Amino acid sequence: MDKSMANEEARSEAWRAGLPWRQRLGLPMRRSLSRRLLVLTVLFVMLSEVLIFVPSIANFRQTWLEQNIGAAQIAALALEATPDNMVSPALQQELLENAQVLAVQLHRNNSHKLILSEKMPPEVDIHYDLRNAMGPMLIMDAFRTLFAPDGRVIEVTDYPRYGAGDYIDIVIDETPLRHAMIRYGINIFWLSVLISAVTAGLVYLVLLIVLVRPMRRITENMVAFRRNPEDARRVIAPSSREDEIGVAERELGAMQKEIRATLNQRAHLASLGAAVSKINHDLRNILANAQLISDRIGAVNDPTVQHLAPRLFASIDRAIELCTRTLKFGRADEAPPQRTRFALAPLVDEVQEMAGLAEDAHIRWRNEIAPDLMIDADRDHLFRILLNLTRNAVQAIADGRGGEGEIAVSARRAADHVHIDVTDTGPGLAEKAKAHLFEAFSGGTRSGGTGLGLAIAQELARGHGGHIDLVSTGAAGTHFRICIPLEATRLDCKQADAAA
Repeated sequence: MDKSMANEEARSEAWRAGLPWRQRLGLPMRRSLSRRLLVLTVLFVMLSEVLIFVPSIANFRQTWLEQNIGAAQIAALALEATPDNMVSPALQQELLENAQVLAVQLHRNNSHKLILSEKMPPEVDIHYDLRNAMGPMLIMDAFRTLFAPDGRVIEVTDYPRYGAGDYIDIVIDETPLRHAMIRYGINIFWLSVLISAVTAGLVYLVLLIVLVRPMRRITENMVAFRRNPEDARRVIAPSSREDEIGVAERELGAMQKEIRATLNQRAHLASLGAAVSKINHDLRNILANAQLISDRIGAVNDPTVQHLAPRLFASIDRAIELCTRTLKFGRADEAPPQRTRFALAPLVDEVQEMAGLAEDAHIRWRNEIAPDLMIDADRDHLFRILLNLTRNAVQAIADGRGGEGEIAVSARRAADHVHIDVTDTGPGLAEKAKAHLFEAFSGGTRSGGTGLGLAIAQELARGHGGHIDLVSTGAAGTHFRICIPLEATRLDCKQADAAA
């Protein structure tokens, strides 16, 4: 499965290498939900700021013109203080400069006018009427002003303040207004950038915590489970959320458990299918022996009956044991490991007692594990693993060394893993046993064995995310290694060895 993932990544790299450079630059955005979310948030906030900027710049222009109209109205009213509605040229120029206009006409009673103007007013380039101007028209006029050339002269008509006349006209140079609008636009732009950054950052953080991180956790769990569905650590632990994310986590966890149970059951059923032929063969031999003995059972004192009876009983016992273990294996559905942290050395001592080695003077037992070495594992599962390996070692020594030998158990920590080594001084494994070592009904290490012990031990180790390896075997003995990783680590045993 790891090889297929490597091939898939290689194909993905080759595909990326064949893309144009513009598409390659966009790959990080397409492959990261968080990056895409951040960019889209900034764009949407900037778009909202643009929608705010457009009416605000139009309102700024209108307010600026109305302020100038108000100042021009006050300057025009100064003419009423004179007998002939005339002032000196110097005073007229000062009034125009203070009002920032080139000319002003205040119309009253449809005929009376108060006119304040330079001697040679410039020619008007464009006229604007604010009396009935609507929002869209004000926005269009504002952008015309922004893109107008310097030095343009405009005439603006509006109602005077406080009902002081029918209407008022002013003539002004549009350049100061345009420059003021540009400064205002620049200030609005930087303010928009600041607001966009802050808003986008806050929205991004909230969505990252509430949505993206849980989705990333689900995605990483799905990828990890696909790579190793036998590892119970890959089954997602649902959170307490009650929203759609929580429902997805719970449904994914339930689905992964069902898939894991189905895979285990399928593997067991496949092994059972391979064992059926052996069961039939053994049962035929048993029935043949039973038939042979039943033909002579009438004469209890017959020497032949006395000779065949023990063989009959032994064959029956063997058939019963084989069928029982086979059916038990077919129903097996190992629960996920319930990990706890405990000292390893006392557990190994319990294995020695259960294997009957405490009283056995012929097989020496060496527990070489440091008393302070802790392991994170299911205590019952690890006990069963060690007990199966120990029983195989005892049987190997009994069959090949006449019952004289030694079994040693040691352990060490490698990165985030604990490696447990089980060695014996037996005669080693046969080539046939090594070829199918951890396969049920195929990998028996002794004659007449079913191989279920090693198959179950390997299954329990894989449930922890680890495995069992045959390090060496030969005339000097056999060496098995159990690898148990911490629950939180993502390193496999080979990576842990390299990092140690």
